[in-house]
Amino acid sequence: MTDRVTAPHGAWPSPISASDVARGTRRLGFPATAGGEVWWEEARPEEGGRTTVMRCGPDGAAAELLEAPWSARTRVHEYGGRSFLPVPRRDDKALTRFGIVFADAGDQRLYLLDRGAREPRPLTPPPPFPGALRYGDPALSADGRRVVCVRERHGEDGRVDRAIVAVPLSGRAAEDPSAVAELVTGADFFASPTPSPDGEHLAWVAWNHPRMPWDGTELRVAALGPQGAERPYTLKGGVDESVLQPVWSGPARLRFVSDWSGWWNLYEIGLTGQAVALYPDEHEFTPGPMPLGARSCVPLADGRLVVLQGDADLAPAVYDPGTLELKPLDTGEFTTWETLDGDGEQVVGLASGPRAPQSLVRLDPATGRTTVLRSSREELPDPELLPVPRRTEFSGRYGATVHATVYPPARPGGTTAGPAPYAVWVHGGPVGRATCGLDLFKAYFTSRGIGVVDVNYSGSLGFGRTYRERIAGMWGVVDVEDAEAVAQALVDSGEADPERLAVRGPSAGGYTALLAASGRTFACATSLFGVADLLQLAATTHDYESHFLDTLVGPLPGYKATYRERSPITRADRVRVPVLLLQGTEDAVVPKEQAREFAKALADNGVRHALLEFEGEGHGFGSAESVERGLEAELAFYGEVFGFTPPGVPGVELVTEYPDPELEAEPLPELEDTGPRAAPARTEDAGDGGSGGDGGGQESPELIPWSSPAGEGTTEAGTESGPPATG
Repeated sequence: MTDRVTAPHGAWPSPISASDVARGTRRLGFPATAGGEVWWEEARPEEGGRTTVMRCGPDGAAAELLEAPWSARTRVHEYGGRSFLPVPRRDDKALTRFGIVFADAGDQRLYLLDRGAREPRPLTPPPPFPGALRYGDPALSADGRRVVCVRERHGEDGRVDRAIVAVPLSGRAAEDPSAVAELVTGADFFASPTPSPDGEHLAWVAWNHPRMPWDGTELRVAALGPQGAERPYTLKGGVDESVLQPVWSGPARLRFVSDWSGWWNLYEIGLTGQAVALYPDEHEFTPGPMPLGARSCVPLADGRLVVLQGDADLAPAVYDPGTLELKPLDTGEFTTWETLDGDGEQVVGLASGPRAPQSLVRLDPATGRTTVLRSSREELPDPELLPVPRRTEFSGRYGATVHATVYPPARPGGTTAGPAPYAVWVHGGPVGRATCGLDLFKAYFTSRGIGVVDVNYSGSLGFGRTYRERIAGMWGVVDVEDAEAVAQALVDSGEADPERLAVRGPSAGGYTALLAASGRTFACATSLFGVADLLQLAATTHDYESHFLDTLVGPLPGYKATYRERSPITRADRVRVPVLLLQGTEDAVVPKEQAREFAKALADNGVRHALLEFEGEGHGFGSAESVERGLEAELAFYGEVFGFTPPGVPGVELVTEYPDPELEAEPLPELEDTGPRAAPARTEDAGDGGSGGDGGGQESPELIPWSSPAGEGTTEAGTESGPPATG
């Protein structure tokens, strides 16, 4: 029998250490199938977030293809996505053997690694400066001789242009840049370049500023001729319709996902004529438009489709075009699916569940049975230590529905009298989502007696276009209201202690947490690389999101006063509760100056706070050491505020003065003025498609968008999308 725990909430002894959470997890991404084999990306925090490419043959044995220091990652649209592609090659016996094309994280060039080769060889020309030419979302041409992909070109003046290009697998473009053929230009953004199986046409998705891909995109198609894509035209989509993920169902028909009805549903269209809804439903058939290369529909050889369908959590189903029936599949413990791939004969996907780690699985469409090919973790804690999610709909302001998932404190024998402390988690959206996949970040807290509630606040993905658009013009208002409403509902139900409520979030979630700290609901706030100054963000953010704030807040300069009023830095004088700030020194999305200015403002008002900077880390923490340190600091912070001492965890010092991180700790002899420390050499933000899910802590080791646009590739520890994210 398990002994009863007499320690207070938060100080329950737990075998789940921060080291356990930070180490031993690999993030799997972008499965691909061909010739009976399976490939995938695999990011590893213990290697600084390096992403390798793996292959699994029919025998089930996994082999690593990229050895250190090679790392596969694309930075197209900054947040990236699918960075590799299996390509058929011929050996002396004329047998097809597959190599891989991949984008290298360092120089962003495309490389080809032939089967059995030790070193890859470049396919694209060297960039004029690091990261100037980026390639992503690759697809194979019908003749197997070229890779068609999105190319992003950065100028030294900061300008960015994009195109869909064809890169020959012969390698001649590495020396002759003119061998890279521009097929499609003329839009600000491109995704999903998809050659038809007969090589006669190319389909793709395009959109322009100021829209984001969940706002409005176009599915376009063109004939492929000597001059590239000729006579392009729009098949579906527009400024108020989001069309995603085209898949050819023959030489002249396309299937795709569109939210024309208000939900991302499945459609089919020919090269002319009207689109037909295959299965109208008030559920989503995609996790969203990010990251690049995610797929939620794969055809089977008999003409049926395996699709993903649901809300924030998607599950597989089989659609039969002959009967128009959709049959959900019972996949057991795997209840949260991210992406699919298949070659007509086999279907694979990335999936997780409340007690199942993210895994690469082979799916039997006839039975729903899954076979695990690779797991993100080899060992898990005792299942009784893992939180059990309770999906709930709360009533927000004016009675609007707010979706959230409650994770009560759970530990064998861990019962104490009275309501528990709770942390309200705000995902790295604002257009992101939190799912119910296994998240050891949450277990780290719930197994110690701190409850977690993960809020899919207004603007989150998974609940239709109307729910997404609630945040238009209202970022910094509805997200804060939703977080407060969920916290108050838990208090009213007797689950949560009104005096021990925390709010925390990464990136855009950190923005919401800092704003909520100026209200009266929460006793403390934790911000992980959160946005503190909207005007500064608007001035410094990258091209992909350079107009996103136009929708979330309003276009500048007309809404300048609103930007100021909704910036946490402007409301810092209203904050009366302790704040923990976790920030990477090399964050190019939300620079460290934002956290420093907020810490200074708290110090000016005598508010207790802690600013912890993580040397060399970008927007999301890549190293296991940083993840571990940040997680322990957050627990110690709650202990300091809520009045308990977590056993075995270093304390965190809360101060009311601002110790400038740039000043040397000790002066040199003779009182020499040493000045500020030299800035460290710049490192790239940690990679995409990499390690972690949403979860909790430090979004390791992804590049997490401040907007976290729907990507399971964009995540913290196991559940958020998000982008990566924040995602």
